[in-house]
Amino acid sequence: MFQKQRKATLILEDGTKYHGYSFGYESPVAGEVVFNTAMNGYPESLTDPSYRGQIMVMTYPLVGNYGVPPTALKENGLSEFMESDRIHMEAILVSDYSGDYSHWNAVESLADWLIREKVVGITGIDTRALAKHLRIHGSLKGKILMEGMEDIDFADPNRVNQVAEVSVKEIITYGNGKKKVVLVDCGVKDNIVRCLMKPDITLIRVPWDYDFNTIDYDGLFLSNGPGNPEMCSITVEHIKKAIQKDKPICGICMGNQLLAVAAGAKIYKMKYGHRSHNQPVREIGTARCFITSQNHGYAVDTATLDENWQAKYINLNDGSNEGICHKTKPFFSAQFHPEAFGGPTDTMFIFDEFLRSL
Repeated sequence: MFQKQRKATLILEDGTKYHGYSFGYESPVAGEVVFNTAMNGYPESLTDPSYRGQIMVMTYPLVGNYGVPPTALKENGLSEFMESDRIHMEAILVSDYSGDYSHWNAVESLADWLIREKVVGITGIDTRALAKHLRIHGSLKGKILMEGMEDIDFADPNRVNQVAEVSVKEIITYGNGKKKVVLVDCGVKDNIVRCLMKPDITLIRVPWDYDFNTIDYDGLFLSNGPGNPEMCSITVEHIKKAIQKDKPICGICMGNQLLAVAAGAKIYKMKYGHRSHNQPVREIGTARCFITSQNHGYAVDTATLDENWQAKYINLNDGSNEGICHKTKPFFSAQFHPEAFGGPTDTMFIFDEFLRSL
């Protein structure tokens, strides 16, 4: 089947090449090559704004067999089954693409969706060998070249303020409850918004650089987002003002990193990051362990935390930070994704903890 399709080659910045065949949109593309070890959830991952600028390698071999659910938006502007209104990653690489799909909620194939959204898809690559290469050498810049098409340069998405590209441009308000929660949109996933939309909550979604301290809110929520947190210095300055108050603050993923930087900590780029549905996390000081969904390439250096702050969660695979909290004030965060789209629902209680603190 794939012998009749256009040949495509992934070229890494270290010169390594992987050859396959196109099953999506046919165009040369460049980005940061990362790997994801989840067994499912490709519609959610493709539409996660945190993947902007990245070429995702799926280590699970068979991809596409359950198709793609409807992408239409609801009246509130949120998708019912996706994590945003479009695909954000540059390309997806799979070992064995299934053109035949079967699922009660599927309306089109993965290939048709990629072509419609003008996103590259490559199959026929040994993605597990590629993932091993990335584990050894770290995430690398890469480019995909199509047979008969022009060459392009490598691109480093971490040098671009991708948060500014994916954040909303204007304030959006959901609900009309008594409690006001400000959601700082650094590239928020739709299911985080869904988890915060409660009958007693007025949810105010603001752009990444908006000075939310001008709003009289009851709680502050810092979202996930793509790329380098150092690009969000404006947001950090606003958070620094917020932590001078006693109003609850919760951060997820990028939000964890931004809260930590505002608290005086340092951030470092991980060798190859965490992107999967199976990351084990322990709550520090307890024996409570959780299986979590994650998607990040940066982490908090807990050794640089101010004396008023402490680590709240730790990754059991590599010992990296998975969340922080203030010792006396209602400020806490998680590096993983408790909203669980896609992934396990073990840590959904974090939203309840935040909303109870209002």
